[in-house]
Amino acid sequence: MSLSRQPKLPPESLRTFVAVAQLRSFSAAAEVLHKTTSAVSYRIKTLEDSIGVPLFERTTRSVELTASGELLLEKASQIFEWLETLPEELKQVGDGIEPQFTLVVNNVLYDADAVADLLVDLHARFAHTAFKVTRAVYMGVWDELMHGGAHLAIGVPGFHTINDDFLTEPLGVVNWVFVVAKDHPLAALDEPLSDEQLRRYPAINVEDTSQHLSKRIAWRLPGQQELIVPDLHAKIECHLRGLGVGFLPARSLRAGKYPGLLVERMVNAERSPSPLALAWRRQGAGQVSSYVRSLFASGHRLAAQFCAALDSAAAERPPNP
Repeated sequence: MSLSRQPKLPPESLRTFVAVAQLRSFSAAAEVLHKTTSAVSYRIKTLEDSIGVPLFERTTRSVELTASGELLLEKASQIFEWLETLPEELKQVGDGIEPQFTLVVNNVLYDADAVADLLVDLHARFAHTAFKVTRAVYMGVWDELMHGGAHLAIGVPGFHTINDDFLTEPLGVVNWVFVVAKDHPLAALDEPLSDEQLRRYPAINVEDTSQHLSKRIAWRLPGQQELIVPDLHAKIECHLRGLGVGFLPARSLRAGKYPGLLVERMVNAERSPSPLALAWRRQGAGQVSSYVRSLFASGHRLAAQFCAALDSAAAERPPNP
């Protein structure tokens, strides 16, 4: 079908259709639209002829939508809703507010309550921005920024940027402690535990989610079996069940969430502290990015919720209300 022969859907005809469809009455729609009933009927008939399908099933007592009418009502309602909000969305873009904003959070710092609280605040301030939050592991956080379209990351590995396309601000460091379940065989041995003793049990690790950058292995001794899980929560549950051994964030563990269930043990092969930073795009950063960064810079409670696993002066600063 050529463009000239495509069915036409004039805005005024669509408005008339939506009024009839919502009121289920030609006469009621005519009253709302300040038109005669015959004029409304004629416009609907012209629209149906143009499309080539009936939109209503008419009887002497009722007006019901056909399947095609139901679909058109859904689509037309979306169009008019979009047209109503479009001026505000255009103004938002003109004011430097991102129309879409993707935030990626390091698995170690991820907290569902913190994410929900932040989204509530962001949606209230930037009502026309479409928000997306993802979770990534190790170099996968940088990968999301570089290749996944993320605008800002909470917890990229390292304090310094990976290239000049991004800027960073240090958040703090994660100090690690080696843990086993309270009834694990290693819990009763003398410290420090030797590599030979540790090698007898699987290392439980969360896999680096990077698709383009070199993946990192959190901790594993040469020749040691490895169990890979999808996130930190699954890793902790495996530790609690005595399935294997490994390191967990010291600050989170010592907060008392698992009292007596996990035991800290000294080992020869300690894991080095992990510096984490806030990172964002140098080009195209708008008001949403600036606002989220300001939350972390001021120690706001919405930012502090993400920093429970961090050890640093910044992380321990009293949060603002």
